[in-house]
Amino acid sequence: MPADRIDTEIPHSARIYDYIIGGKDHYPADREAGDAMVREWPALPVHMRANRDFMHRAVRHLAEEAGIRQFLDVGTGIPTSPNIHEIAQSVAPASRVVYVDNDPLVLALSRGLLSGTPEGRTAYIAADMRDPAAILDAPAFRETLDLGEPVALAVIAIVHFMLDEHDAVGIVRRLLEPLPAASCLAMSIGTADFAPDEVGQVAREYAARGMPMRLRTRAEAEDFFTGLDLMAPGIVQVHKWRPHGTDPEVIRDEDIAMYGAVARKPS
Repeated sequence: MPADRIDTEIPHSARIYDYIIGGKDHYPADREAGDAMVREWPALPVHMRANRDFMHRAVRHLAEEAGIRQFLDVGTGIPTSPNIHEIAQSVAPASRVVYVDNDPLVLALSRGLLSGTPEGRTAYIAADMRDPAAILDAPAFRETLDLGEPVALAVIAIVHFMLDEHDAVGIVRRLLEPLPAASCLAMSIGTADFAPDEVGQVAREYAARGMPMRLRTRAEAEDFFTGLDLMAPGIVQVHKWRPHGTDPEVIRDEDIAMYGAVARKPS
């Protein structure tokens, strides 16, 4: 991994996220950007932690209740324990996980994603979600996941960085295409439905740093799940998706700018 591939002078969305949720893998440019965004919307840390908690609950539900033993996590981000393999393998040690990200820092830190149980297996693919063929054709994808058995596709907090010309809905469908019946999709989708002024200002801060965003309405979020069977409670703000057993702190709806849902691919 050439060190010069990691540009520490330009803020990066994964490192800003890491900084705001209390991680350690970020640089001054990321901290400056994160601080500017939190000034515009002080609820941003609450929102980001709620998204991470949703991911934890969704993976645990898929492993414990849906019996899923294989996961494809696209847009992994900087490793922050517990990662998907840690949650899934705590339920079923033989679970297999493939992580995908295009950030060289995530690749540099990927050892934290590859230390699973002896019974299970984890792999990492350096690829861009906007090129689904690069993911589906990667040897690690076919070698790690058995496409004769259900796979859970996790797309967490990433599609708001995909603009209309990227066709995020089409890309998610392409990633689901080779997965067998009973496979699942777990997604969180950025929205400005609940705090349009504050979230809009955060989006402008991202855009000013070269990271334009496409926030989606509830109706637009539904498009990702067309043809799939939504699990209860359907498409809701992430803090409202099966919240039992999580932090009892009361979270205000206007402090959350992400829809979350889990759905199953029908037979």
